[in-house]
Amino acid sequence: MNAVCPVCYLKFERAQGYWVGAIYVNYAVTTLVAVTGYFLLWARTDLSTAAQLWIWLPFCVVFPLWFFRYSRSLWLAVEYGLNPNP
Repeated sequence: MNAVCPVCYLKFERAQGYWVGAIYVNYAVTTLVAVTGYFLLWARTDLSTAAQLWIWLPFCVVFPLWFFRYSRSLWLAVEYGLNPNP
């Protein structure tokens, strides 16, 4: 990842450990999707909890790996909106 945006010169990593917030965002979105999906499947299908475990466990492993770059962008956007000048 670039240290600075080549277009607007925004510094991406504003402090050491800055991306820990993106990890929290990633965890929150993964949890929200998995728990909501579990309850939707529980209410609308006859799948047992064990059967749903086989669905949601791989999801909870693969989804955060895919979503991490988007969580970094989301974290940077929220931080920039709240604190535009580092």
